[in-house]
Amino acid sequence: MNQRKILITNDDGIHSPGLIAAAAAVMEIGCVTVIAPSRQQTGMGRSLTGDPSARLTPIDYRVNGMKIKAYHCECSPAMIIRHSMNTLYADGKPDLLISGINYGENLGVNITASGTVGAALEGASFGIPTIAISKQTDIESHHTYTHQDWETAGHFLKRFAKVMLDRQMPDDVEVLKIDVPADADFSTPWKLTRLARTNYYAKEYENPSPRSRLSDARTVIRFDEKAIGTDTDIHALSMDNVVSITPLSLDTTSKTDFSSLRDMLVKK
Repeated sequence: MNQRKILITNDDGIHSPGLIAAAAAVMEIGCVTVIAPSRQQTGMGRSLTGDPSARLTPIDYRVNGMKIKAYHCECSPAMIIRHSMNTLYADGKPDLLISGINYGENLGVNITASGTVGAALEGASFGIPTIAISKQTDIESHHTYTHQDWETAGHFLKRFAKVMLDRQMPDDVEVLKIDVPADADFSTPWKLTRLARTNYYAKEYENPSPRSRLSDARTVIRFDEKAIGTDTDIHALSMDNVVSITPLSLDTTSKTDFSSLRDMLVKK
């Protein structure tokens, strides 16, 4: 039996079909455990919130007729990972963490609000090789379990999961963020990308005013195509229609020249 341990989580909740699809995609290459939020937690980022009395609750979980060890917990995706590392995995961390498959693409600087990416970054902080994978969907599907064909996203997940299990990633690559176009198939090319330094999603109000409620806003996709670099995740998915693979690092330090910045800061 293959003993490589794969932990799978998400931000869409324990009953998400995308979570089941992720488990189905990699169950042949490792021993899978699923630990996910009890309910929808989209947009939680890397917040560490939850019911103080919550614990890992076992749940009957079957993938392709096979019973998989699974738990749910009433907390944010990142908190699930932190709690799991300190309890279930106190004696040894998993070989790979997968967060997804998410309903909706995670692109540009919006990823800091993503519970999918937040869970991945939390896992990476424990030294676990991590994948955060999302499938492009219409916005209306971000908070509901609409029917989706997960086969292609599962194909790319398995492909890159094998790589991360078999090889050590280069220094400064803690997470592979994978975004799969809605109409991708097995032959769709993939491309290494940078994170676009712009928002991908925006909020729109029909008649904005100081009295506008949060619920009055609707989420839209809005970005300046001319300002998007051809090597970015937004360009790859939205304009090239290819699978975007973005290496992420826990180090968010600016790449600016320190000597120049120091000179500017010390000037009076």
